[in-house]
Amino acid sequence: MRKRNSTWIADWNPEDETFWKSTGKSIAQRNLIWSIFAEHLGFSIWLLWSIVATKLPQAGFHYTTDQLFQLVALPGLIGSLMRFPYTFAVTTFGGRNWTIFSAAVLFIPTLALAYFVTQPDTPFWLMLLVAATAGLGGGNFASSMANISFFYPDRMKGWALGLNAAGGNIGVSGVQLLTPLLLGFGFISLYQATPVAEGLYLQNAGLMWLLPLIIAVIGAFLFMNNLTSARSSFKDQLVIVKRKHTWVMSYIYIGTFGSFIGYSAAFPLLIKTQFPEVTVAIAFLGPLVGSLSRPLGGLLADKIGGAIVTFWNFIVMGTATIGVMYFVDVKNFAGFLTMFLILFVTTGVGNGSTYRMIPAIFREEKRRETKSVGEAARAAALRAATLESAAALGFIGAVGACGGYLIPRGFGASIAATGSPHLALAVFLAFYVTCIASTWWYYLRKSTLGSIAPSLAEARV
Repeated sequence: MRKRNSTWIADWNPEDETFWKSTGKSIAQRNLIWSIFAEHLGFSIWLLWSIVATKLPQAGFHYTTDQLFQLVALPGLIGSLMRFPYTFAVTTFGGRNWTIFSAAVLFIPTLALAYFVTQPDTPFWLMLLVAATAGLGGGNFASSMANISFFYPDRMKGWALGLNAAGGNIGVSGVQLLTPLLLGFGFISLYQATPVAEGLYLQNAGLMWLLPLIIAVIGAFLFMNNLTSARSSFKDQLVIVKRKHTWVMSYIYIGTFGSFIGYSAAFPLLIKTQFPEVTVAIAFLGPLVGSLSRPLGGLLADKIGGAIVTFWNFIVMGTATIGVMYFVDVKNFAGFLTMFLILFVTTGVGNGSTYRMIPAIFREEKRRETKSVGEAARAAALRAATLESAAALGFIGAVGACGGYLIPRGFGASIAATGSPHLALAVFLAFYVTCIASTWWYYLRKSTLGSIAPSLAEARV
């Protein structure tokens, strides 16, 4: 296999069965493993403030409930914005190179958090700025997914992308499980041996990620690769913004991933405000089931069609949202938790199914455009589809991530205005109805693309 140097691989052709079995599979798996690890840390640091915000009053910070929700929401907004440049970084700088960089910059939010949470006199605007730097972790998903999409053949993209995303998504659950446990151990605190409050070493929330980040940077440096076939100019990739389906899928993805990251960010603080007698440590269950169900969504989409899975999944999401609205009103925590866990499962399944649809949509459109041209032109068109779909994966992921800001802000505004999250949930429910309609209109009607994968005939209803 020809190489530009020790880190760049040329002649990458995963669609060739012989190449895949002899060479491609092992290289793809190695890159996937380290991609998952780095992305996992990115998600963990992105959602750090979902737990830290619940502890700030105990640590002596006098912020209002709405301000605490803003601290939770802002990393979601910054993370969604960071995904736009991260989307195009892989094809410009290389997947390995960008993974090294994107992991290294996460030392900024972790060290900044470790210092400022020990300073109770920090003004809100400055703490908001510190929280915003956690959004750097949100950008990792876009570059990671775009990068991995190049390594795997089309028939395996649903599973590979689902696994990569789930490994990252589960970082949300990990941070919400581990952080509350580690905040009580003084011996872990490398920055300051004394607690910021009795038994609360809040600085550990930042310091606990330093060693894993070092491992991620070194691992990406030693074991990941760049692909010459994945290189493309920014101008070539920017064509995706002119594609109708880029915007349609972005809207739908707000409903799936936007819900996952938004609910994950808001869930601990929502529990604390609505059920103060319940420990927020239980919040990790939501993103855990949402993360674990993501590969299932990709697998189901591979088997029966992405749009079919997405359509019915939104119906279940809407039903679960109605359940959450009922149980939060009657203050029944068991029912509230059950409905929310179902909601989290559907966000994961929907994440997997929608991401499986994206490369299939771009590939099918190119196939239809080149139906009557020669073999060489078709091959070039399919390569262009691969590059465009990788850019679209990141772009759509960026738009979808804005739910990480909108949902916590919605909850905060609803609680501030009415004392209840009911109004925000009603708005989310109405949005899911529009997602159901959009999925059917664009991808399930017989006059449209159908649900694309695995074949048009099997995908239609």
